[in-house]
Amino acid sequence: MNVLVTGGAGFIGSVTVKKLLEEGHSVTVFDALENGHRQAVDNRAKFVQGDLRDLAAIVSLTESSAFDAVIHFAGYIESGESMANPLKFFENNVAGGINLLKALDKSGVRRIVFSSTAGVYGDGEPPFSELSPIKITSYYSQSKYFFEEILRSVSSSNGFKVAVLRYFNAAGALADGSLGESHNPETHLIPLVIQTALGRRGELKLYGTDYPTHDGTAVRDYIHVEDLAEAHSLVLKSLENTDSCFLVFNLGTGRGVSNREIIDLVKEVSGADFKVKEAPRRAGDWPASFADVSKVERELGWRAKRGLKEIVESAYLWHRTHPYGFSRDEI
Repeated sequence: MNVLVTGGAGFIGSVTVKKLLEEGHSVTVFDALENGHRQAVDNRAKFVQGDLRDLAAIVSLTESSAFDAVIHFAGYIESGESMANPLKFFENNVAGGINLLKALDKSGVRRIVFSSTAGVYGDGEPPFSELSPIKITSYYSQSKYFFEEILRSVSSSNGFKVAVLRYFNAAGALADGSLGESHNPETHLIPLVIQTALGRRGELKLYGTDYPTHDGTAVRDYIHVEDLAEAHSLVLKSLENTDSCFLVFNLGTGRGVSNREIIDLVKEVSGADFKVKEAPRRAGDWPASFADVSKVERELGWRAKRGLKEIVESAYLWHRTHPYGFSRDEI
């Protein structure tokens, strides 16, 4: 298959690109490099720097290449930032997505896999199935859900075959330490804990210790990035053979892990002790979020293969060997 991957220079996108190439697909990455990194893109893929907010740029690419399908990762991801600057998120995540659909419609590409978020379930009652109520708690998740509904519309009116993947907390790195998270600023828990263990942060702030959970800290479902990449590849193939026009799948492990459990495991893997400062809950955080993954297992035979220790060990190797992530000064 000839696959276009938007946002393919980002964390999950770059690992998925590598997986697609290993399976024999041809891959073109379209990325603005605003938050992604050119160094993360496998050299076997064609790379085009461009922004989905530039309609002419994406139309030019899709008209000049005979793509069979698209995996759409490109988007802003920080919930907190979205609350301070909602227009930025709607312009990029919704308007940019609409530009992509215009280009695909014009060039006749009709298969798209969309990287959405389990954040659409908000502070509901886990485990979350694909039929759980939508509870929007940030403009980020709202922008993702808006685009889900746009995709639902074009699947019924324009003949698109769509798969929406709502995944939980992506984490980990490639086992050889060659690809991992590289965010600036970093806001994700596992990288923050690892950076503290490596002495790159003076202390770790633990936000919220009075949640109604088994140890008082927030509980989340962490899924290894390689499991996510494999799921994207499998879903892409399924669009070739399904009569359904609009599919929604949760991608997670089905198990929640607390913040304290993450901290303890990082201490075990790293052999380091470090200061943890307890702090009040942050606005917008909720006690627990984890997946019901029975649908994707039943319909596609997929389940996450890698456990939390593999996530932490691979992430620790990545951060130990890449102290500054993918520096923009690297060649």
